[in-house]
Order: sequence, then structure tokens, then C-alpha cells
Amino acid sequence: MNLLKLKPACKDYIWGGKNLVSKFHKETAGSVLAETWELSTHPDGSSIIDNGELKGNSFREYITKNKQEVLGTNCEKFNDFPILIKLIDAEDNLSIQVHPDDDYALKYENQYGKTEVWYIVDCEKDSYIYFGLAKEIGKDEFQERIQNNTLLEVLNKVPVKKGDVFFIEAGTIHAICKGIVIAEIQQNSNVTYRVYDYDRRDSAGNTRELHIEKAVDVTNLKPTMQPNCTQNHLSQCDYFTVDQIHIEKPYTQEITSDTFVHVLVLDGNGTISTEEETLSYKKGDSFFLPAKKIGETQNRSFALSGKGTALLTTVA
Repeated sequence: MNLLKLKPACKDYIWGGKNLVSKFHKETAGSVLAETWELSTHPDGSSIIDNGELKGNSFREYITKNKQEVLGTNCEKFNDFPILIKLIDAEDNLSIQVHPDDDYALKYENQYGKTEVWYIVDCEKDSYIYFGLAKEIGKDEFQERIQNNTLLEVLNKVPVKKGDVFFIEAGTIHAICKGIVIAEIQQNSNVTYRVYDYDRRDSAGNTRELHIEKAVDVTNLKPTMQPNCTQNHLSQCDYFTVDQIHIEKPYTQEITSDTFVHVLVLDGNGTISTEEETLSYKKGDSFFLPAKKIGETQNRSFALSGKGTALLTTVA
């Protein structure tokens, strides 16, 4: 079984910051970095295998070639690799935005919709996000508030702290605001409809494109309820399951033929090992562990030693 260390695709947007480079050891041409796509087969940016015989190969090519053998039986219901995992550093506010569900996105964008979960990795004092609406409104009021720049008045403004978790179902209007670093586990999609962008200008003096007509089509105009999560079991839906582990003594988990496992290290350092090999890890590292092959009789597992915190993502 191959233990794959992954190098992310890097994305720079006007709201990006310096934390991913200075604190999470990410490599980019400049000092500012908005997002790293830690586990991605998306055409807009695939992660790269960073160890072993496959070093330098794209993770997208690896999955295309080995899909049935490495993803597990729980992924058979998906036509494509189901998830995309990011680290996001918001030095400034992101746009107010919404994502469509699968039906709408497949019809109009030729890719899947986007349901996602946010884990607050770090944040400045008094940081907040926008999460759904504070009250129910109609489509006419929604459009009017977009046009007269009063939409923020009816959004649900939520203070955040390190360790908070938010499940953002497709159709939920939302925004990450400044001073926050987030781990985002989402469907494998890059469809975003911007509703409001603070009238910001890019380096050429142009405003960024808005997608108001489509946003009106897909936005849930009722307040959003936040699903319960426990301290360690953070989220579960049709597309992904996310668990948090605190590594204080060696942590071992069985690998089954049901699903692959992705490990995203949020803090600390130590080693990750399988029956065949051992690699070191540090804050920001990303690892993919293939599912056990169907019919294989040998037990499979991985172990994390050292001290740290990590998110484990699987498909239920």
C-alpha cells in the first residue's frame, strides 16, 4: 500500500494572506497565498505526489489510473473523485457567495455542486463569518438588497473561535471574513456565485464578476440550522466524513476496503507510518492512504506518533 504525501495546488486571490507560507510551510512564488488545494483532482488545480516512485506525478492522473483500486467501495456511487480539501487564509473578507446543488450545477456548469464544511484552524480576536440569513426573506427583497447594497443587514453574522465547525450546505449564503484560517472539506467543485464583493477592485482597477441571477436561483432564503457535531466527529454527509484527532500518544486506525483516508496535519510534528514505510509530518502536511484492496487478507492500518492535531477525511 502506498502512503502518498501530497503537495498542494496554490491559489492567490486579492483577499489572501501570509499565514500559509509562514506558519504552514507552503511554497509559492510570493509571500501572499490565499488557498492551497491539499487533496484535489480538479482540472483547475491538482495536488502533486511528493514522495516515492510517483513523486512529481499529479494526483489527478494517479486517481484516474487507479480509481477502483484505491478509493474504496463507498466511492463507487460517484462518477468522479468526490472531494476537494483546502487550507484558506483570509487576510481580508471573501465575497458574499453561494454554491449550487448538484442538479443545478450539472445543468448549468457541467460540474457538481458544492456542499462543504469549515473547521476554524485559527483566527484573530473578534473574527466572524456570515452563515446563512438572520431571518427569512423573499426573492424580491433578496434582489433589492443586492442592488442597494444592504444585503449584509439580513445575513447571520457569527463570531468564531479556534476549533469551531460549520457545515455549509449547497444553497447557504456565506462568507469567510478577515483574520481567519480555515480547513475546508468540500465536494469536488469550483462553482461559486458571488453576490456581493464590497465594490473591490483588482490590480487593474476592475470589479470582480458577480453572478446575481444564478445566486437568486439557488439561495436558500430561510435561516440555516447548524447540524450537531461532537468534539471529534465533526461532520458527515453523503460526500465526506470528517473526524478530528489529537495525537498525544500513538494513534492507530485500520484501513478497510470501504474508503481511502486523507490526513491533514493542523499542528505538531511526528511520524506517520504504514506496514511498509514511515514518513515524518509537520504542520500543514497532507497524506493520502489508499483503501485496502478488495479480497486482500492482510490487515492494513496506519499510525500517527508524536504530538499534534489532524483532520481525517473519509467517505461514509
